[in-house]
Amino acid sequence: MAMPQLVVYPVKDVEKARELFTQLLGGDPYVDEPYYVGYRTDDREIGLDPNGSSKGPIVYWRTDDIAARVEELRSAGWEVTRDANDVGGGLMVAQLADSDGNTIGLRQEP
Repeated sequence: MAMPQLVVYPVKDVEKARELFTQLLGGDPYVDEPYYVGYRTDDREIGLDPNGSSKGPIVYWRTDDIAARVEELRSAGWEVTRDANDVGGGLMVAQLADSDGNTIGLRQEP
């Protein structure tokens, strides 16, 4: 089974969250922008999203073909809450929800 590559936490106060996660993770973020703050730890990325709307963190699973994977999961009963789109530099992401409203993400590297 594949391991999640990215966990994104929705935050209301990105400056405070940056302080807390920098302390928790023991290093500065490699991306520090108003729209996203990202940390690399071992083989995972931890992200802070000031525009996030979920109630908790979103785990993103890596895929080589995001369009096919979204369709496969949609056919299995997942609800697509955010269609696959390029969030910059060719990085594609999508979000889906299960029948309880839990959100997962898919991520395709450029």
